[in-house]
Amino acid sequence: MSLDPEYEKNLWQLCSQGDIDAREELIVAYRPLVFWIAGKIHVADPELKQDIIQEGMLALIRAVDKFEPQRNFKFSTYAYHKIHGQIINMLERSEKKAPVPVPDEWFQVSDFCEVYESSDDNDDWLDASAAISKLRGREAEVVSALFFEGKEPKDVASEKKLDVSHVYRLRRSAIAKIRGWLGLEGV
Repeated sequence: MSLDPEYEKNLWQLCSQGDIDAREELIVAYRPLVFWIAGKIHVADPELKQDIIQEGMLALIRAVDKFEPQRNFKFSTYAYHKIHGQIINMLERSEKKAPVPVPDEWFQVSDFCEVYESSDDNDDWLDASAAISKLRGREAEVVSALFFEGKEPKDVASEKKLDVSHVYRLRRSAIAKIRGWLGLEGV
């Protein structure tokens, strides 16, 4: 389904104002993009194909909700990268190549430090420091740059010659390990 550019522009305007019908129409109009991307991804397990489509649809919905038409980018390009990236991340998780995502709010350095600094038991802080020092390789470099040097993920990616999404994956993996070492998995 192809939308007339002026009509689509109007839909984006309505969607940004909270019009649920316009949002739904945009999602339906771009749904074929999900199927096209899913068709390009080859997986050994045919049962994963439905999961890929479902993950792609979730990414499409998020893309519609976060798209900023005033920036004058084509939605199809924006959505393609969001959908493809989320499908690849899902496949990596399903193949145990990537850790289960850890929400950002689980580990903010300021919160992390506040908890341990307010503790009467200095052993808690030493445990956290020991856990962080167990990290090796790229994870250690990324955690150090992000949390101790205060760098932005895009700057770390540029310095380390990595894709920014890889920096985020390394960060999530490191956080998951640290939480596991501290016994905070379900907290």
